[in-house]
Amino acid sequence: MSDAIWLALGLVLVFEGLGPLLAPRGWRDMVGQLAQQDDNSLRRIGGCLVVAGCTIAYMMYRSL
Repeated sequence: MSDAIWLALGLVLVFEGLGPLLAPRGWRDMVGQLAQQDDNSLRRIGGCLVVAGCTIAYMMYRSL
């Protein structure tokens, strides 16, 4: 189980690092736009990401 968690963490870091690695200016602009959003909008975005991540994790777990 802990190997799967470390693998998942590693993949998250890889995908998070792709934005600033490949398009630093666009990534900086996107972060600036996110910083200007109100709290409720950021909560909705975060909630959608959590639901999407849980759905993908559940689907992958079921396929094992």
